[in-house]
Amino acid sequence: MKFATCAAALASLSLFASTLAAPVAASPEKPQQTKEEVEAERQKALARQRNKYFHEPGGGHQLGHYDARFFHGIVSDQERHETQLTMIRAYLDYFRENDLDTWLAHGTLLGWWWNGKRLPWDWDMDTQVSGATLHHLGQAHNQTRTKYLSTDGQREREFLLDVNPWIWERERGDGANIIDARWIDTSNGLFIDITGLSETHPDTNPGVWVCKNYHRYATSDLYPMRETLFEGAIAKVPYAYDKILVQEYKEKALVVTDFEGHAWNMNQKEWIKTQAQIDKEAKEAKEQAAREAAEEEKKKKDTEMKRQAAEIKKLEDEEKRQLSQKKYDDAQEKKRQEAEAKRNQAEEEEEEVQQEEE
Repeated sequence: MKFATCAAALASLSLFASTLAAPVAASPEKPQQTKEEVEAERQKALARQRNKYFHEPGGGHQLGHYDARFFHGIVSDQERHETQLTMIRAYLDYFRENDLDTWLAHGTLLGWWWNGKRLPWDWDMDTQVSGATLHHLGQAHNQTRTKYLSTDGQREREFLLDVNPWIWERERGDGANIIDARWIDTSNGLFIDITGLSETHPDTNPGVWVCKNYHRYATSDLYPMRETLFEGAIAKVPYAYDKILVQEYKEKALVVTDFEGHAWNMNQKEWIKTQAQIDKEAKEAKEQAAREAAEEEKKKKDTEMKRQAAEIKKLEDEEKRQLSQKKYDDAQEKKRQEAEAKRNQAEEEEEEVQQEEE
């Protein structure tokens, strides 16, 4: 047994040594783009932006999850929690009351799997609908605004159901319109992404439902839907929810209990923010406050400098005006004096002529 262990160790060392000794091939350098290629890519990006229906104020983890039309700044965690809680309840109630089929998807479905609630670090929420429901939304419910009382009963929120006019195109295309509709809080721009599933190739690939972001589902994975509760509201989840979650997030998403600065508390059945995350956010908030204060101070200085520059210009303009006026007055006076001199000269000459005649 010891001999086998030593042999294995020697073999490993030999392999390690040979690996070190082997020359490493240089990775081929990416050819430099020509001006024409750069311009073509720029035009392609511009066209994609023009075709895009839903717009966000920026990219990244936070700015990419607001609708630009209703964005007034990044909200606090508390405001986001309250918005999302009211938003999903209003959404589920509206769809149930109007007999519209919808179910939880992606990170929202994963949150339900853990404890029937949203994941506290998730900046958006996701639902899906069938292609038939999506088209009905576009025809009968597009631009609907719904008022809903907040969970604490203190605030009435308004939500806009906005359907992308590109819903009739079920292929991905340039990727600018993979989101088919949104349920948007008009007070801050946070939203629920709604994507439709369509059987895009029923002849060659029957029973396979896809969205425009390449998520694929078998009919038996989706139906019959299971009725459940999510954040206290009646909701639906796909029949094979566990299979769908494993396919999208792998098995670790169902077992890892420490993620995104939160730890799973088995007794409370809640994701609890870790002290390290609390400290990190406090530090980030302090740094952000310092940046904002510095920016505000800079704005004040810029405003004061502009005011002073405007005042100086005003004085200079007045000085120029006065100087111009003086030059004008001097010129007029000079003309008056010249005219007076000519008149006097003419009078003198006339007197001389009269004297000579006498």
